[in-house]
Amino acid sequence: QVQLVESGGGLVQPGGSLRLSCAASGDTFKSYAMGWFRRAPGKEREFVAAISWSGENTYYADSAKGRFTISRDNPENEGYLQLSSLKPEDTAVYYCAAQKREYGLGLPSYDYWGQGTQVTVSA
Repeated sequence: QVQLVESGGGLVQPGGSLRLSCAASGDTFKSYAMGWFRRAPGKEREFVAAISWSGENTYYADSAKGRFTISRDNPENEGYLQLSSLKPEDTAVYYCAAQKREYGLGLPSYDYWGQGTQVTVSA
């Protein structure tokens, strides 16, 4: 199994940027596809982006396309989510997740989850 720890959240003004990191430990990180989800206050957890174990394939929610970029560094056992052109509606707790399956990456059925990092977009 793999343990995940997110970092990089914080308070940012609209239009600003943040880079979230997801540090993995335990099992071989490169064996896992990785996803990012978020949960805004009073809302269900929603898919943001996902990346295959190799990094060759990436997937984005419509709300993330053109503004967010998912990436990974397997030798460093880390994944990243670059957030740009942030809007107040992006305010949420962001979670990284991992699974060995290379399908269903947009579903919140991942096997392993981090504890989340808060992103607040406000003037």
